[in-house]
This record gives sequence, C-alpha cells and structure tokens, in this order.
Amino acid sequence: MRKEERLSAPLEVKIPSFFKCPISLDVMKSPVSLCTGVTYDRASIQRWIDSGNTTCPATMQPLPTTDLVPNLTLQRLIRLWCTESTAVQSVTGSTVSARRIAGDLVREIFRSNDPAPALRKLAGFFSDDDVDEFEKNDLIGASDCISALKSVLKRKKDDLDVMEASIRVLAMVVESDAIEEGSKKKTISELSSDFEPSLSALITVLQKSTEIESRTDAGKILQSVLAKSDSDLRNFIADSDDMISELLRLIGPIGEKGSTDRSAIRIGIACLTLISTARKARSEMVRLGVVPGVASVLESESDSSVVQNSLKIMEAVACCADGRAAMCEHGARAVKAVANKMMKAGKSGAESSVAVLWAVCIKCKDRRAVEILAGVEGGLTKLLLLMQSGCSVQARQMAADLIKVFRVNAKSCLAGYDSKTTHIMPF
Repeated sequence: MRKEERLSAPLEVKIPSFFKCPISLDVMKSPVSLCTGVTYDRASIQRWIDSGNTTCPATMQPLPTTDLVPNLTLQRLIRLWCTESTAVQSVTGSTVSARRIAGDLVREIFRSNDPAPALRKLAGFFSDDDVDEFEKNDLIGASDCISALKSVLKRKKDDLDVMEASIRVLAMVVESDAIEEGSKKKTISELSSDFEPSLSALITVLQKSTEIESRTDAGKILQSVLAKSDSDLRNFIADSDDMISELLRLIGPIGEKGSTDRSAIRIGIACLTLISTARKARSEMVRLGVVPGVASVLESESDSSVVQNSLKIMEAVACCADGRAAMCEHGARAVKAVANKMMKAGKSGAESSVAVLWAVCIKCKDRRAVEILAGVEGGLTKLLLLMQSGCSVQARQMAADLIKVFRVNAKSCLAGYDSKTTHIMPF
C-alpha cells in the first residue's frame, strides 16, 4: 500500500479485551459484576437473566444471587479511554450525542409552559439502558438539569401531573446505579439549597397523588436529602406535621383492599428513622400515630433492614415520655411486636428492642406491658442469647433487668432449648 493510501485509510482503534462485554463483545457502557466475579454490560446480562437463565454465561456456574454490582473502577477506565480515543463515535455506535438531545430537553423544561412531555422524555433518557452512563452523568454535571427540575417544582406547584413527572426524574437520579456518587451528591446539594419549595412539592405529591409509585418517588427524594442533611435542615423537615403524617400514611394500608406496598414501606420507614433523630420531632410523631403504625410494620415485615429501622424508631420515641405512654397504651401490640423481632435484625436491632422493652417495663413499670412480655414465647431465651452475644454493657444490664420479669422455673428456663442440658441462669 502506498503512503498516500495508508494516510487516507480509516484509523483502527484497538479495543482492550477487558473493556468488551463477554456477551455482546461491544465496549461496555454500564459494566456490572455478578457474584462469580465476571463483569458484563448491564443491558446484556439483564436480558440473559430476564430470559430465565440462572447461570453465569462465561463460567456456567449456578448463580445463588442475581444481584448486579456496578464495576466503577472499570467504568472509569473505559471512560478515560473513550475520552482520549480519536474514534469515540465509532466505538459507541452513535453519531448523535444522546446528551445533546437530553440537553435540548432540559432547555425545553426551562422555557415551556407545559414541561410534562419533556420531563417524560428525560425520564426515558435516564432509564434507557442503551444510553451510555457517561452521557447521563455528564448531563447532570455539565448542565442545568437539576436546576430545571427544581424550578418546575417551584413554578408549577399547582400542576400535580408536572410535579409527579419532575419528581420521577429526580428519584431516578438519586437511586439509579448508573449515576455516580458525585452526580448524586451534586443533585442532593442543589435540592437542599432553598429546600422549602421542594419540600412543599413533595408533600403535595404525597398528599394528592393517587399513584403509589409517585408517592414512593417523593419519599426516595426525601430520604436522600435527609441522609445527607445537616441538623438544621433535618429539623426544618421534622417541623412539618404534614410530612410526618404522609410518611405514616405511606407505610400503612393502601386503598379499600388494605394492601401494602413493600417499597413504599421501606422508603417511609427509612425517612421516619432519619426524622426521629431530631429530638423535638418525637412527640409530634407519637401524636400522629407512629407507635401503632410502626408496630403494624413489625408485625408484617420480614426484611431485616426494615425491621432494624422500625426498632430504631421505637427506641427513639421511647426516649420521650409521650412515646413511653403511647407504648403502654398500645402495649398488647407494640410490646409483643418489638419482642418478637428482637433477634431478627442483627445486634443493633436486638439492642434497640431491649431499650424499648426496658423503657416500658422497667422505667415506666407498666404492669400490662410486663405481663405481655412475660407471655411472649421464647422471650426469656432471646434475652439470654442477647446477653451472651457480645452486646454493649448498657444493653446487657437492661436485658438482666428484663429477665427478672419472667417467673423462673424449669419450664420457662428451658422452653427455648430443645436439649437435656442443665442451664445455669445468670441470676
């Protein structure tokens, strides 16, 4: 080949083999790893799993779990390589930048009197697995995307449909695995600045929306803000009676059938846990019904994180006199629910349970609560196991006090042990 022909020939870019998805053999846009340690492009492996396959495509090993863990290190390497490559467009297979299209949508959201269509298209952009994750993160980092979404919540406060669409996009940004932590922090930081209009919009959607998905989206945004907020912002949110009452409604039954939504419960409980750290909010939470509401969740939920957070809420409200009084009032339900979940949420959950039971049975000396605890099947065994599990000194002392609630006899001591071993009691 002559020199002129070589210069005019298209430049071939050698793609590192570990940048390619083992299924599609294309450069990975969203690299995720299976439990086998093999990394795939998210869209490809998700199609494989959705087709009913239960093995790793590369190794054919059975998959005990199909959780997909983002491979952020590889993602950054691919991004750096794509940035420095002279043939990015040929690798991505796109001649039109998806981010440019999304950027046009952001400008339309700013200008339009009816931004709902543009908001739905933007939601499609963030949910589309075929859109490069780099494009999604670049849109957040290099444009007024979040400012546009926030402005909609402020200027369209009477348009429920528009607010739901805007909140849908924001919820996708703060929850999606495709969005980098830095982009999420930027989003939450912008939302937290002058949060009052956004809080008002979230409350409106929680109150008026007929769709549980939209109400859950509002909860997701609130949870993200609360988790990153300082004490001033958290206290500001906790001051809203409407917000607390709507979160309690979120964890309760839905509609006439009285069914519940597990995602809504998880988000609602997480938000209430964060709000309960604000001391002045606890009495108001009790007044609005947090004790029977959370007791109901403890009765029905088995998810360890939900149970653990529920027990934390109970522990927080048990620190105030109103909370202890409410637990005594709802003793038959609250005490039994807390005692039954004592060993279902790890060490932290167990210690929270003991703190609640001690506050009601020992500090308040509520006779009915004592009788209920004494009648809980396996209650004594759970307390003994907790004392032997390396719990804190304070929890151990509380457990020792609670053990005295039980009548010590051979039947009660050995009820939880299916053996002929003689057990020496610690009292």
